[in-house]
Amino acid sequence: MCPTLLSLLSLGFCVSLRIWAAVGKYEKLSLSAWPSPVVPLGQTVTLQCHSHSPLKRFRLFKTDGKRRLSELQGHHFNNFTLGPVTGEHAGSYTCSEAYWSAPSDPLEIVVSGVFQKPSISAHPGPLVQQGQNVTLRCHSLVMFDKFILHHENSTGHFQRRGEMLTGGYAPADFSIGPMTLASAGTYRCYGSLRRSPYEWSAPSDPVDIMITGLSKKPSLSAQRGPMVRSGENVTLVCSSESAFDQFHLLREGVNLGRHLAGGQSPRRALQAEFPLGPGTPAHSGVYRCYGSFTCSPYSWSNSSDPLFLSVTGSTTSTCPSIMDPHTTEEARLPQGHSRQLHLLLRLSVAFIYTSIFLAVLVCTGYP
Repeated sequence: MCPTLLSLLSLGFCVSLRIWAAVGKYEKLSLSAWPSPVVPLGQTVTLQCHSHSPLKRFRLFKTDGKRRLSELQGHHFNNFTLGPVTGEHAGSYTCSEAYWSAPSDPLEIVVSGVFQKPSISAHPGPLVQQGQNVTLRCHSLVMFDKFILHHENSTGHFQRRGEMLTGGYAPADFSIGPMTLASAGTYRCYGSLRRSPYEWSAPSDPVDIMITGLSKKPSLSAQRGPMVRSGENVTLVCSSESAFDQFHLLREGVNLGRHLAGGQSPRRALQAEFPLGPGTPAHSGVYRCYGSFTCSPYSWSNSSDPLFLSVTGSTTSTCPSIMDPHTTEEARLPQGHSRQLHLLLRLSVAFIYTSIFLAVLVCTGYP
């Protein structure tokens, strides 16, 4: 009885090993990077090799799969920590199980911050109506061979949006659109050189692309009216019938601030106040406001009607008195020039009197 049972158990164990071997042989492993495959210079990244079978030993390879970096043991996945990263860590990685599995698809690990950051700008502007297009331009004083555009959505996840070859100091233009809510978000661009494709520049400063027109427009007004004198306090009020969480005030496309909703009117229209302080001529311009929700920060309402604010004059009179000696030309001259003017006047008067006296003598026949 016992020999028979042992034989059956041995047979079952052998069959199980063959099944796992067959599964492992054709299973496709996957390799991922946390927190991101784009790693700033000097930081660390964790590579995770995933598997559904109970494999024990994994190996990590770089570029051509011939250079083994490390070998660890674990169940379902293994963690390979790289860093602090340098340019030597940049490259293409794959992982495989020691005996049975096929290698994973390659994963590119990019080290950023190797070169100076480029610049990014939005044309015609960062506020884009639904269905329209926007062009993001990457440019730099460094002679990059390629620019790469990355997009961060509302969940904070970065994804590569595109890349473009360039020559010399030429910029790269990325067309985004037709604009949808998924297209809105924060964009950055990187530059790289052909000789080191896995080493990128530092990221550009971010540019936020907003989609507008998905909700009703608010209204914008000035507490003291659109015409104020210099020195008077200026406060603009943005209000809406929609229960917006935030309001945004812009002057000719420049964001002047973001305020939480400030209160409710009898008609339950939320509003926010934007105090601009004592008015100066620099406050003059065209203002608009928008509303948005914290759950969808890149989606703004339609624009309010424009408000033309004019700050002119002064709160005190600047007209001088008629008898004020400081208004005369003499008073505005330096002291030395004033003395010279008096001397010239006296000489002129003496010359005139002398001329009249000589003329009288000639006319009367004085011997």
